[in-house]
Amino acid sequence: MTHAIRVHAVGGPEVMVWEQVPTPDPGPGQVLIKHAAVGLNFIDVYFRSGLYKTPLPMTPGMEGAGTIIRLGPGVTEFSEGDRVAYSSAPLGAYAERRVMPADRLVHLPPDISFEAAAGMMMTGLTAQYLLKRTYKVMPGDTVLIYAAAGGVGLVMCQWAKHLGANVIGVVSNEAKAALAKLHGADHVLLAHEDLPARVREITSGAMVPVVYDSIGRDTFTASLDCLAPLGTMVSFGNASGPVPPVDLSVLAAKGSLFLTRPSLNTYVAKRPALLAAAADLFAVVQSGIVKIEVDQTFPLRDAAEAHRALESRKTTGSTVLIP
Repeated sequence: MTHAIRVHAVGGPEVMVWEQVPTPDPGPGQVLIKHAAVGLNFIDVYFRSGLYKTPLPMTPGMEGAGTIIRLGPGVTEFSEGDRVAYSSAPLGAYAERRVMPADRLVHLPPDISFEAAAGMMMTGLTAQYLLKRTYKVMPGDTVLIYAAAGGVGLVMCQWAKHLGANVIGVVSNEAKAALAKLHGADHVLLAHEDLPARVREITSGAMVPVVYDSIGRDTFTASLDCLAPLGTMVSFGNASGPVPPVDLSVLAAKGSLFLTRPSLNTYVAKRPALLAAAADLFAVVQSGIVKIEVDQTFPLRDAAEAHRALESRKTTGSTVLIP
């Protein structure tokens, strides 16, 4: 037997309960992992609350790091004892032990800790595809990044700065503004400000070619108004709720804008893409270009407390759950 967080009915953090469950056996192409650390991400809230639908009961979580303790039939790329990490469906990371498809795992370099890996796989791979594939940031670009002191935001600020961008971050308070500046943001705006006006001031009226918006409903219109003609609106999160239906003619009126709602799963669906993205991420972390900030840890059994902290925006950087 092992232990896991289980959700029997969607709702607030209190619906997550710590239960004893059978230890799963790996099937063909799968491995059994003993977790050393589990990542906390906003997508976990979406599944727990019912915004994203999934059959119940379920165990949340899509990110973890640990050691392979058993191989299923047909697994040749890994061995028992290998250190691995992942950020991928299926759900089930909030557990002491779990099975995962082997083709969704990557080998973890020896100089990257389990805690750092659990705090960086989803945030780091998300930053990688956003900055280098969804909109390829070039030297001299000015980029606008929401939640700049969060897990994804801190990675994006550092990485975008390394790519030669002028980084504008948006945060909720002065303490988070200071943190974003320490991690590469050239300008930091507070969420209650008139963001389009401030962006116009910073860019001398040019506005920005790309906005990375993880907030959703509350910021969508302001984000569009921060874009230069032919700019790209990247809506990649729903922290304030889902964006209402969009009148596409608005995109034309505001300058023939591009709008995308990307997902990490799509960008790393093929194994070569996953391995290339992970190698890129590990390289910038190992070189010190991107520093992974695990600012909070909670016992896995206290996942409800971690969710409350995340939803109330009391967290910065990454949060890791320890089995």
